[in-house]
Amino acid sequence: MSATDPETLACAQSVLGDGVARLSSYTSDSTSVIGVVMAKLLSLFCLTAVSLSAVSSTTIAEIQGSTWHSPLTGQTVHNVTGTVTAKTTSGFYIVGEKSDDVRVSNGLYIFTSAATVLNAVAVGDAISLSGKVAEFRSNSNPNYLFLTELTSPTNVVRLSSNNTITPVVLGKDRSPPTQYLSSLDTGADGFLSVPNNSTRIEEVNANLQPEKYGLDFWESLEGQLVTIPKPTALGFQNNYGEFWVHGDWAVTGKNKRGGLTLNFGPDGVPDGNPEAVMLGSPLDGTKNPLPALGAQLSDVTGVVTYSFGYYYVLPLTAPTVVSRPDSTIPSTTLVNKHGLLDLCTITFGDYNVENLAPTSAHLPTVANHIVTLLKTPDFLFLQEIQDNSGPTNDGTVSANVTLATLIKAIADISNVTYSWASVDPVDGQDGGQPGGNIRTAFLYRPEVLKLVKGTAGGSLDPVKVEGRLGHAKLNLNPARIEPTSGTWNETRKPLVAHWQTKLGFELFTVNVHLSSKGGSSSTQGDARPPVNSPIENRTKQVGSVTGFIKAVLDVDRNANIVVAGDFNEYIQTRSVYQPLTSLMTDIDEAAKIPEYERYSYVFDQNSQQLDHVLISPAIKKRKVEFEHIHVNTWSPTLSARISDHDPSVGRIRVC
Repeated sequence: MSATDPETLACAQSVLGDGVARLSSYTSDSTSVIGVVMAKLLSLFCLTAVSLSAVSSTTIAEIQGSTWHSPLTGQTVHNVTGTVTAKTTSGFYIVGEKSDDVRVSNGLYIFTSAATVLNAVAVGDAISLSGKVAEFRSNSNPNYLFLTELTSPTNVVRLSSNNTITPVVLGKDRSPPTQYLSSLDTGADGFLSVPNNSTRIEEVNANLQPEKYGLDFWESLEGQLVTIPKPTALGFQNNYGEFWVHGDWAVTGKNKRGGLTLNFGPDGVPDGNPEAVMLGSPLDGTKNPLPALGAQLSDVTGVVTYSFGYYYVLPLTAPTVVSRPDSTIPSTTLVNKHGLLDLCTITFGDYNVENLAPTSAHLPTVANHIVTLLKTPDFLFLQEIQDNSGPTNDGTVSANVTLATLIKAIADISNVTYSWASVDPVDGQDGGQPGGNIRTAFLYRPEVLKLVKGTAGGSLDPVKVEGRLGHAKLNLNPARIEPTSGTWNETRKPLVAHWQTKLGFELFTVNVHLSSKGGSSSTQGDARPPVNSPIENRTKQVGSVTGFIKAVLDVDRNANIVVAGDFNEYIQTRSVYQPLTSLMTDIDEAAKIPEYERYSYVFDQNSQQLDHVLISPAIKKRKVEFEHIHVNTWSPTLSARISDHDPSVGRIRVC
């Protein structure tokens, strides 16, 4: 290379700027000592610069690597080239050459708040830049995964503009796997196995297996531009306008509404539907539509990222709703006509009515649901009945006004006047909304059945099973199971009642509302299996209920027993239910409800079942019928939903 070569002068221009003109005048005279010396020095400098540049060039694939962490974390890399695919207010995304290794993403997020950098690039620009490789966690929450990114970008050079960007079409170019979330979810119950949080993805930092595990799949696409064809919404939006979808690719657990139901896979391991992904806020500032379960959307093109416990596709612009499912909610077909042929038949409903107080705006709607959709069953298991002052924390514990108000609202639109049975909690001891003192309660039609005569238990009086062989009875009726046990700290105590029909046949019922899942981690978090909080409490609580059931069956193995309510746990978490299911049968199984239609709640990607009904062997051997009434999970909008749980209706024979 001579000092007068165009490449040398271009290099000199980058080094000396306008001073290159003066250099040219020197180097034009080859006999000038100054010219010769400066030419050789400049040539040596530029050759070295070009050589160093070639040596330090780094690809996006090398930055991403085939594991969860970048192998270059903490290092400064140079001459990273890629095409800008999307911009945010705090950075931009680039895509480089595709790797032959499906584990390796060729997308990368460039984090910067520098306006000079953000303004220097546009979507479609091919650029070169330098920066520091970092692993970013959304906040200090240890259950969030890291996002690989390039920070403090420098030497940003536009190489060309208006380049065409071809997204990865999911379902065509790449398809997410089903069933398994992570290779670290070991145990018979997969991602629901215990103990929870026994390993961590970021600590193990294993090689990705995107063809088998859902989290690995989305990680292998981190930072890339993808298209989701024909998305189906899997539920309502969250507080940030985000919601889950699946696209036009193979899925499991698909129910008739279009959602994905948590289920058992073909090998008996729970299927958490890892093929779904969250749609985040559109990058152009438009607003996502208000979705509902089963709503069909226009195609979405966006970038894959991770934050706050979830993988997202951030749309370039908001999709539109193409179609919505029919909003008509079918009423139950399980009606007791109370004729001579129905004297052995009992209908019941189960409903978590979500913080119901006398002044609750949704109380009339709850009454309407009971009348028009549940068809005023013979008795009802209710959860989340608040005290008479609702959430006002004034020491009130009685719920007689709450229950009387609901009963009147039902009677006003039907010819049915219920009676009620419940036991007041100790103020502030049963969890739930502060001041609300939520509890379980029964409503019952006194013309169909009555409480077996006895003394009602108080807040701290434990129920005990008495009676002679073949005829169990209770010391108190109604009463609560182990109300002073630490097992039930800050949790609703199960309500037990003993009933008698017109023909004298008897029935025991247990109304439960176990500890909520507060404190759990996301299904796409670092802890594996995910934190399922407080699973130890719910396991003990199921054991406590089982102890009561066993005591009844020890006295009368043919006893009619129904346990129902909000268990706050999936039946697929077999370690929790094992004691109870060894004595009782899930009514969904007995009534042969299709597996994918067994849901009463929608959260994250899953249609799932937190509300369960279990029946004793005596009831199971007779005809059993059951229906889920999806009035809330099928609500057309989140604002129109009056509870986060669906009710259900069953019909059993007690003779």
